[in-house]
Amino acid sequence: MKVALIGASGNAGSRILAELTRRGHHVTAIARHPEKIPAGPNVTARQGDVFDGKGLADLLKGHDAIISSVHFTASDPDILIAAVRASGVRRYLVVGGAGSLDVAPGVALVTTPDFPQIYKEEATKGFDFLKKLRGIVDLDWTFLSPSALFIPGERTGQFRLGKDDLLTNDKGSSISFEDYAIALVDELEKPAHIRQRFTVGY
Repeated sequence: MKVALIGASGNAGSRILAELTRRGHHVTAIARHPEKIPAGPNVTARQGDVFDGKGLADLLKGHDAIISSVHFTASDPDILIAAVRASGVRRYLVVGGAGSLDVAPGVALVTTPDFPQIYKEEATKGFDFLKKLRGIVDLDWTFLSPSALFIPGERTGQFRLGKDDLLTNDKGSSISFEDYAIALVDELEKPAHIRQRFTVGY
């Protein structure tokens, strides 16, 4: 496929870029600093500003799918969603956050007393982004939430998928950027969560 990847130089974005190219997809890798994007087969690095809706829409046109891997505190959901709509591309995958996942019926992780204050603004804005997406019916969107710890690690291919509940095991709640990328590109290739959120963890 021809995939536009917004935020291709970040922690998650760089692993998603690697996974996409590993599988033979053609990627337009969009970042504020395209010089940070590693050169590779089928990769076109482009400079893009997530606050420039028209410029972003122009970069996104002509692709089969768009993946957004940008911090929620460093972007505006209305501008991003409008740019995707203006591009004419229907398939839109978003790298989400864990804060909106439930830890008990009706209790989101970000609302719990022990949620780290340092991550609260990002998690809250991610939750708001998901709420906006849930009202959208003209895009085939998917929001993939990682587990609580979203960290560098290994590409094992051994993980579990869930829906709206935080996944945990005897070591806590975690997923590597590398295995997250596998789950996201799997969803791109074989859509199973259109206009839904799902999650991945060990």
